[in-house]
Amino acid sequence: MAEPAGHAPATRPLSPSLQIYRWPVTMATSIVHRATGLALSAGTLLVAWWLLAAASGAHAYALFSLAARHPVGQIVLFGFVWSLAFHLLNGIRHLAWDIGIGFEVRTANRTGALVAALSLILAVLVFAIAYTAKGLHA
Repeated sequence: MAEPAGHAPATRPLSPSLQIYRWPVTMATSIVHRATGLALSAGTLLVAWWLLAAASGAHAYALFSLAARHPVGQIVLFGFVWSLAFHLLNGIRHLAWDIGIGFEVRTANRTGALVAALSLILAVLVFAIAYTAKGLHA
């Protein structure tokens, strides 16, 4: 709003910068939930590639397998599995909210932290099982 003539402009507070602003757990989980939804959409292309490669024969599947076994491929696959775990667990949390459970600030913060921890544990567990199964069949 413009200041009347002859008056000095009022000093306005500056918005907090990212260095001093602390994200609440619920805000962070909301943003990550949206990001994992996008990651899952992109990861669906990987699943489609895997299925097409499996249906197209040994040469096509060998190419997919080479990409999936590469360290970058392993990171992408872990990110996909973690995104799936986080999105699933946070979706269950949202379902609880839909029926009116867990809205208290303390409960919402704890369940948000629990979703983050359990999603990471679940992703590591899936990879551990996969590596163990790979070792049994090698």
